[in-house]
This record gives sequence, structure tokens and C-alpha cells, in this order.
Amino acid sequence: MAERRKLHLAQILPNLLTIGALCAGLTAIKWGIDGRFGLAVGFIILAAILDGLDGRIARLLKSESSIGAELDSLCDLVNFGVAPAVVLYLWAFQDVMTREGWIGALIYAVACAMRLARFNIGAREPDSDGTVFRGVPSPAGALLVLLPMLLANTFGTGKPALEPLIALWLVAVAWLMVATFETPSFKKLTFYADNVRYIVLAAVALVAALLSYPWITLLVFDLGYLALILWCIMRHLTGSPPDAANGQTDD
Repeated sequence: MAERRKLHLAQILPNLLTIGALCAGLTAIKWGIDGRFGLAVGFIILAAILDGLDGRIARLLKSESSIGAELDSLCDLVNFGVAPAVVLYLWAFQDVMTREGWIGALIYAVACAMRLARFNIGAREPDSDGTVFRGVPSPAGALLVLLPMLLANTFGTGKPALEPLIALWLVAVAWLMVATFETPSFKKLTFYADNVRYIVLAAVALVAALLSYPWITLLVFDLGYLALILWCIMRHLTGSPPDAANGQTDD
């Protein structure tokens, strides 16, 4: 009889975080169906946080695995493709149920799947060092596509009256995810050791802002990232890639 293989908790911890992110994404859909859209957005953000942690912890603990990579990609489709599309559709179109809104949601979710598939088949450049992305990564796409909700809740305007514009926004973000222009990646961001205290203070301030003013904090981040993407597109059109770009990765 073959000896049973033993696993340490450290080896499965990254996968547990990935599954936790999936549960958060599915719960976001549940809250969207219930009309609790603030909670729905919160759980999508939670899924993004857990998604950002699982890979880093796997590398830190040297517990990376092929099944972990595949599981992460499949969960990303639910968390950042299906969940944001469903939540935004329910928020913006549940009273009118326009075909345009559903088509926009479908295009966005399919674009997310295509982006993740491009990553899975190894569409990386041979000299990739992970300093830039091709197009907008799926977690950032999820935050961008929720921009109409963030605007409405920040300024207290309630549900929008221009549903066709939201459908077009879904399509626009879908294009950003499958496009090939370069955007900065912060995966290998480094800083000097004596600046750690400032990083910690900034993190505390960010958490405090999210807890005290969640909508406006997310909106500021969303608009800031959108401005960065527009700058990257302009650099791409003029033939000047981002200054920090030495390599490329898909997600």
C-alpha cells in the first residue's frame, strides 16, 4: 500500500484563501439578489483582497502548485467576471431589464474569461519579469466596472437614469481587460526598509478611510486608477510604454 502523503497547513493555506475569495464573490451575488448592494460591493472588494494575498503567501511559504494556479484562475472568473456583472446589472437594470444591459453584462463576463484564458495558455512574453500587465487585470476591471455604483452612492443620486450609458461602460471595461496595451503592475513594488513605518501608517489611514467613508474612498481609488489607465493608453498610442515596464504578464 502506498504511503499516505502528509501536508502541512502552510501548503494548503494559499488554496484556503483562494476558496475564501470564491465564497466572498458568491456571497456578493447573493447580496446583489437581495438588493443589499453596499454589502455586495464590499464582498467583491474582500474577494480582491484575498486574491491579492493567496499568491504572495504561496510564494512566501514556497507552497506554489499547479492546482493552486488553476483554482485561482477559475475563482477569478467568478469573483471579478460574473459577480460584478451580475451585481451591476441587478442594481442598474432590475427595474427595466433592458436587453442592452444584459448584453453588456455578458460581454464583460466573457471578456474576463478570455483574459484569464489568455493567461492560462501561457501568453507571456519570454522575457517577462512581471513588472507590467497587458491590459487591465481582472480585479482592477471589477473595480472599474462598479464605477457607476460608486458615483451614485457617493453623491446620493440613487439609481441611474441613463442605463444605456452603463451598458456601454460594461463594454468599455471589457475592452480594457482584453486589450494589449501595457499597464503597471505593483506585484514587485519595492521600498527602502526605513520607509516601512510610513507604509504602515498609510495602510492604517487607508483602512480607517474605508471603514469611515467606504464609497468615497473606493471612488477616489477608482478614478485615480482610471486616470492611470488613460495615461497608459496615450503612451501606447504614442509608442511609449510605461517607464517601469521591462517585462510583461497577463494577469
